[in-house]
Amino acid sequence: MVTATANRDFPKIRTVVDQAGPGPEPERKSTDVRVQAKDFCLWYGDRQALRNISMDIPGQRITAIIGPSGCGKSTFLRAINRMNDLIPAVRTEGEIRLDGTNINRRDVDVVALRRNVGMVFQQPNPFPKSIFDNVAYGLRVNGLAPRSGELAERVEEALQQAAIWDEVKDRLNKNALTLSGGEQQRLCIARALAVRPEVILMDEPASALDPVSTAKIEDLIFELKSRYTIVIVTHNMQQAARVSDQTAFFLQGELIEGGGTARLFTNPSDKRTEDYITGRFG
Repeated sequence: MVTATANRDFPKIRTVVDQAGPGPEPERKSTDVRVQAKDFCLWYGDRQALRNISMDIPGQRITAIIGPSGCGKSTFLRAINRMNDLIPAVRTEGEIRLDGTNINRRDVDVVALRRNVGMVFQQPNPFPKSIFDNVAYGLRVNGLAPRSGELAERVEEALQQAAIWDEVKDRLNKNALTLSGGEQQRLCIARALAVRPEVILMDEPASALDPVSTAKIEDLIFELKSRYTIVIVTHNMQQAARVSDQTAFFLQGELIEGGGTARLFTNPSDKRTEDYITGRFG
């Protein structure tokens, strides 16, 4: 099985390279901090959406971000791979670091960053192409499977990791839009996995799915954490409690509280966290 650090491309986002050249890839422990926000702020024009967010996201763990609508959860998630750059009049202060590198530096290659920090959206969004071509798309665009036969191997690997290979292996040439909603979402996860990212961002990945499909997605997320760092935004308190190792509670653009999921749900430190978890507002 290929690990998340195989063929690691993230150092390529730096245009400033030590003269000695890159050293060997360090062995990582699951407790290593992979993503770190330090006093991160974000504005949409004159409106401040995030205020002084500081938090650590450890590797090979699932971090859930919870909070009411409009509290900044998805904005922060998109900041981790700079998708907010696509919105006019966005500006930021502070830092978000991936493996110690500030991703908002001017010399960061955003395309390489987004290869290493994959994104899965709320609504399944397969391309109107075959199942195979959906998964192969990122590999072809980035030239990541040059060896003969490697493209098919990488597509199968991603579909296996997304736990959908057995369902689609005999219809890879069929249009992806013929799949069910749950299958489409797992296909989109496979598409993100195909380029072998290190971090996977998931924005309400099961909110549009039925309970059976939701359970499959949750099982898949739990399996993937052995290889990837996963950050998931969810409105579903039960889902956050089931799948995540740590949880962060956002409110009105601020990080109110974060920590181990079991502790936060059973003994929150802040009254606002308790009120949200118990349904007093939200």
